[in-house]
Amino acid sequence: MREHIDGAALREMLLCAYDALEANEQAINDLNVFPVPDGDTGTNMRLTMGSAATDLRQKKNVGTVAETAASTASALLRGARGNSGVILSLLFRGLSKGLKGLETASSEDYARAMTSGVEAAYKAVMKPAEGTILTVSRLAAEAATAKAKDSPYMEETIYAALEAGKEALADTVNQNPVLKKAGVVDAGGYGYILMLEAMLGWLEGRVTANPTPGAAKAKADFSAITDEEIKFTYCTEFIVRKANRKKSADQLRAYLGNIGDSIVLVDEDDIIKVHVHTNVPGKVLTQALTYGALITVKIENMREQHTTMGEQQAVPAGESAAEEDSYAIPDPVPAEKPVGTVCVCAGDGLEDLFRQLGADGIVSGGQTMNPATEDILRAVNLTPAETVFVFPNNKNIIMAAEQCIPMTTKKVVVIPSRSVCQGISAMMRLSPDMDPKDLEAEFNDALQSVHTIQVTYAARDSEFDGHTIKAGEYLTLMDGQLVGSFADTDALVSGLEPAISELDPEFVTVYYGQDVAEKDAESFSDALGANLGDAETSLIRGGQPVYYYMISVE
Repeated sequence: MREHIDGAALREMLLCAYDALEANEQAINDLNVFPVPDGDTGTNMRLTMGSAATDLRQKKNVGTVAETAASTASALLRGARGNSGVILSLLFRGLSKGLKGLETASSEDYARAMTSGVEAAYKAVMKPAEGTILTVSRLAAEAATAKAKDSPYMEETIYAALEAGKEALADTVNQNPVLKKAGVVDAGGYGYILMLEAMLGWLEGRVTANPTPGAAKAKADFSAITDEEIKFTYCTEFIVRKANRKKSADQLRAYLGNIGDSIVLVDEDDIIKVHVHTNVPGKVLTQALTYGALITVKIENMREQHTTMGEQQAVPAGESAAEEDSYAIPDPVPAEKPVGTVCVCAGDGLEDLFRQLGADGIVSGGQTMNPATEDILRAVNLTPAETVFVFPNNKNIIMAAEQCIPMTTKKVVVIPSRSVCQGISAMMRLSPDMDPKDLEAEFNDALQSVHTIQVTYAARDSEFDGHTIKAGEYLTLMDGQLVGSFADTDALVSGLEPAISELDPEFVTVYYGQDVAEKDAESFSDALGANLGDAETSLIRGGQPVYYYMISVE
């Protein structure tokens, strides 16, 4: 048995942990309390851990246990998605601090680092809830610490952590009232246990990491291409929202022609979309800013990609010389105004609406796919303002947004909007000339004035709190609480009317999704508004996935 682990051992343990999440992603998702067809805990944990797995597989030199832990923590922080992913990144950030400066780690070192990780996670979560991954990781770390005092062997320490974690996981159903109603254990805690099992499996020689994740595919021979054949290094893509409609995009096209090739420029009513290969992406973006605010930016180092692809084919599977992300986070752009805004949403109609309300940056994401911290940070850094307000518009994205605060020189203020409807209501109060402190108060006040109803379909049969839910029915939530599931739209309208009427609304806004025909949305909206008294009902195309309808009640 092992008394110490080095960087190479930790790398293999972590890769096995990722493989376990990948193999059990759907099983973790299936522990969702409501059978909403979204990418939830399992997906977020897998994607978050996948950012570290990619980084670990690409490194030729693993380094010490401290360097491996630090590299993992950095990748997890940038790639964190959803609350479960952020908490996972915090656990490893603390673990990295606990292993700092060590070439190898003893069982006591590792147990102490696990405790450091738990402390970091609890400290960062504003209102830590028991019966979650926090509880499971805390009790696992306590058991590891106790065992490490009696045994020098890493296997026995991790085994003790695993057994305590399993016991804690089983008890989450009793600690969390929502889980108890649904009769399930905590999904994040379950994912954490799977990771511990896989790490112990590697230590005991029962599990090995998959060196080449995914099915084998035929590949082009990148090594046959010489580096000199790549004339321009950076593939640069961006969208800029026009601030000066009189300024011709032809000037930008001509400028790009002098410093790059492979140019595609689409000049639309309010935006300009650009693709260009160039050696000076910074100059390209600076020129683009003269047309307005950048909405999205993507920069890829084609020379690095070519080198990476060629070396991956020339070296054993799992090894690569790539050491940097090709999708770099840009430096903060200079401030041109006091305040700016970044909004998270999914659906072209909603994106357009947020832009009309004054959003500087749009981050694509929502219930079907939570954006990573680095996605939000990228949009923040490209917003030309001193203070940037971020609207996550989903309760599962708030923590990921908050991780951006210490990662940029801009002042970031996260408005904790838990739905797109809240975000829209808040953005309607945007006043660029208002003091940022006063504006923050206005935004937060707006959140309290709106209720959100979400209508999707039940992904599977389920029972919850006296409700029988059948797969395919209209599953309806109000402010995150189950209203019911309904077999058809007539039953849906009948079920929603009393819930909405009870709120005595002045305004009801229906946003219909990408899978709803306009005429069907009009019929639904008319039927819903017919019995809501004096409430003003309006219909807007949101184009959102997952949800047939999102309804704002104010």
